[in-house]
Amino acid sequence: MSYNHLSQLFPPLTPITSEWMKQVTGDHTLINKLFETYGSPLNLHNLEPFTKNYKQYAALLDTYELDYSIFFARKANKSFGFVEKAKQTGFGVDTASFRELKQCLDIAFPTQKLVLTAAIKDESLVQLALENEVLIILDNEDECQLVNRLAARQNIKAKVGLRISGFKYKDEKLYSRFGIDIDDTYAFVSQNLDTQGKYDKLQLSGFHFHLDGYSIPQRGQALLQTIALAHKLKNKGITTSFIDIGGGFLTNYLSEKQQWKTFWEELKKAVRGERPQLTFGNNGLGYELIDQKIYGSPTVYPYFNETPKADFLERVLTTKNKNGQTAASLLRQRDIELRMEPGRSLLDQTGMTVARVVHRKKDTRGNWLVGLQMNRSQMTSSSADFLVDPAYIPLQASQKNEKPVAVYFTGAYCLEKDIILKRKIVLPRLPRIGDAVAFLNTAGYMMHFYETESHLLKKTTNLMADGNAPLQFSLDETEEEY
Repeated sequence: MSYNHLSQLFPPLTPITSEWMKQVTGDHTLINKLFETYGSPLNLHNLEPFTKNYKQYAALLDTYELDYSIFFARKANKSFGFVEKAKQTGFGVDTASFRELKQCLDIAFPTQKLVLTAAIKDESLVQLALENEVLIILDNEDECQLVNRLAARQNIKAKVGLRISGFKYKDEKLYSRFGIDIDDTYAFVSQNLDTQGKYDKLQLSGFHFHLDGYSIPQRGQALLQTIALAHKLKNKGITTSFIDIGGGFLTNYLSEKQQWKTFWEELKKAVRGERPQLTFGNNGLGYELIDQKIYGSPTVYPYFNETPKADFLERVLTTKNKNGQTAASLLRQRDIELRMEPGRSLLDQTGMTVARVVHRKKDTRGNWLVGLQMNRSQMTSSSADFLVDPAYIPLQASQKNEKPVAVYFTGAYCLEKDIILKRKIVLPRLPRIGDAVAFLNTAGYMMHFYETESHLLKKTTNLMADGNAPLQFSLDETEEEY
């Protein structure tokens, strides 16, 4: 079967690929050298796109003449090089654990450019933040009590923001397990966080929210409702200095809209049994067949979208209230700083995961399985699959009569479900032992978020470069010191 025929049968999802990624995947000598030195798999990072992504956000916010602060959501990638680059470039870091915060403090990161948003805050973490005057985002009244008690012990004022949720959208409340219901926030702040309130050691300076999903209208409405809350509190003499809209700004991974559309059309046909399976075990990625009808919806990240990053943010900022005023204009009028905590979008085009081919085999259904020296935990997220074509890197010359083949990539864990990508991938030939496969644009929430050390397998080695040619990779400091 020809390559074109196989590609029609198993439609591609072509990634947007930065120049440095093309250099790496085309440099067999470099790949071999890195494998020989550090083993497989490898997480290769480049800091240059990180700075570029930050500047895109900054340029947009400057255009709207807003006061703003941008914090990199460290939880999206543990590599320390991004923290150092944020410090060098002049933006902040959003920390979600003791070690994340401690690593920033250890390099004298400006504390006014740090924020602590951890979902769980124990006494040692809060104490570290208080000792260094780091802003703490409070999620609930128990956290208010804890921070107030520790601040009182030191006779200091704790710098805090309050996380809120429960925004109304189309006459329904948006659910989140995080934060205090916005309908209760005015009373809670008035009674507890005013200068004479119960928590008199808390210095409230702003509000924070982070919505699940990627709805622009929901984000816009949440921002408008928070601005309205701030205005109401202002009339009571309580000033809101900032509103932090969290992260979740869309990133576009794919180069062609039609490919994205075609994939989903063909996947539903496969689930109905109308064509050969596209995914391992005919996984519907959120779709299922019941009584010969398709139900459900995709449980994957929207890898193709037309309003990524700064475009996404601009549409949030231009959301209008009932009086026709935009969120951006209201922030300016009320003298409120806009804060944000992008993770995935700041990491766009900054990383790839590369693994070595260890074996090839056919399973009992006739599928080619290509075993890689890695496991699925080293490249996974909350998305049901990573719907981006990898780059195949043949480290040996092609031979005559080699034919294209569709394969599944399998991992090192002793689990039937340790399938690196659920989707079947078309390659120009059956890989040979020692060849490499590069999964592109995995830095955001794919490399580290669910990585485990089951079977006592080592975690992926993280390497860092900064710039284009010639690329020089070195161990990330997280590997050396933490």
